[in-house]
Amino acid sequence: MTLRPLFVTPIYEATLTTNRSFENFNHEILEACQMLAAEDQAGRAWCREHGYGGYTSYASLDDLPQRMSVFGELKTLLDRHAKTFAADLSLDLRGGKLRLDSLWVNILKPGAAHSGHIHPHSVISGTVYVATPPGASALKLEDPRLPLMMAAPPRVSDAPETAQAFVYLQPAPGTVYMWESWLRHEVPANKAKTPRVSVSFNYGWR
Repeated sequence: MTLRPLFVTPIYEATLTTNRSFENFNHEILEACQMLAAEDQAGRAWCREHGYGGYTSYASLDDLPQRMSVFGELKTLLDRHAKTFAADLSLDLRGGKLRLDSLWVNILKPGAAHSGHIHPHSVISGTVYVATPPGASALKLEDPRLPLMMAAPPRVSDAPETAQAFVYLQPAPGTVYMWESWLRHEVPANKAKTPRVSVSFNYGWR
């Protein structure tokens, strides 16, 4: 008997910690995120209006790689990972390229969460983690077949990761996760005593 794992959902995982100057680089990103949170009045207003527990530049700033050099350096690193992931996915770009469409800061305060969502109009999405204090939220990924299972029984508690309906990935500073943008994901409540800081991004096909 053979089981054939068809229609798999790959998750790309890498780390920036192998870079020689990672500690300084990560600290510079953290300082940049904190500075934006303090100065971006439009972003803070959007967070209040939409009930975002902390700060995100998602709706207020769309030029971070041009605005601050450290985000430009981060883009260069992410471009390489996105190219590798696209090749692993066997994507036929037909002469086009995957290009960074958006990159934004997330500072999730203690007790805050980010409900389940997808990233429409993108090909690859992901997050790089800057600060993950003890108790910081994992990234929760949802089996994309879940709405279609209807009368299916639940999986046993010790089912392998490939059979789970939800998978929780626990990042560390420097961790990079990428996934195809149709994959539903969320951030459960942050149980840390200090903010969880990350930088998210989308790649489109151009």
